[in-house]
Amino acid sequence: MSARFQELDWRPTEMGAISLRRRRDPSSGADVYEVKLDDDFLMSSLFTEGEVALARLGLAAAPEGTGLDVVVGGLGLGCTAEAALRDQRVRSLLVVEALGEVIEWHERQLIPAGALLLGDSRCRLVHGDFFALAADERGFDPQTPRRRFHAILLDIDHSPRHVLRPGNAALYEPAGLRRLAGNLHPGGVFALWSDDPPDERFTAALHEVFQEAEAQTVTFDNPIQGGTSANTVYVARTPV
Repeated sequence: MSARFQELDWRPTEMGAISLRRRRDPSSGADVYEVKLDDDFLMSSLFTEGEVALARLGLAAAPEGTGLDVVVGGLGLGCTAEAALRDQRVRSLLVVEALGEVIEWHERQLIPAGALLLGDSRCRLVHGDFFALAADERGFDPQTPRRRFHAILLDIDHSPRHVLRPGNAALYEPAGLRRLAGNLHPGGVFALWSDDPPDERFTAALHEVFQEAEAQTVTFDNPIQGGTSANTVYVARTPV
């Protein structure tokens, strides 16, 4: 059994000090993994329903058939990537992560999902800035410039209005969304996780660029605060 609390890693980065912690949940006895950036909690393995729903809802809207090529923006604890790999239609998965430290946590298997992601031949971890790559005409795959994908699943910022870095905000405007959509095949899907309620302004921006767009609320039990909590998953699709 693990210790009640361990700080598995702490690193200074250009975005701030990032840390990975593991603690034992007193009610269940299970290990809980948490990631903090300075004093801001980024994610916890106690709450993964939204991240899993991002993959489920995004891929449900993807083109029918097998051989889907998918990008996940943000590695984190690996929940969205792991959920995407459960879909047998996925042929390849590119996971873009700005912090090499987070990729190293998976490589060292400090995070449970690390062994699964690195052991699946369909999955490749890319150290890069998702937002810069989305705006670059060469696209997300450094090995295959201008490669297009069937789905892009993004979970990095807290929401389109609550971003981790000011430069990220441009992606959520129509011009940034158009550049991002250029990385998709016809009928391709862009899906986004948000910690905020549905945002009418952002949904309107999606409608300017994509043929279809909707915001879906994902609810789940909150064992810490009691009751239920909610995330939002936006799903948008390009014309076929």
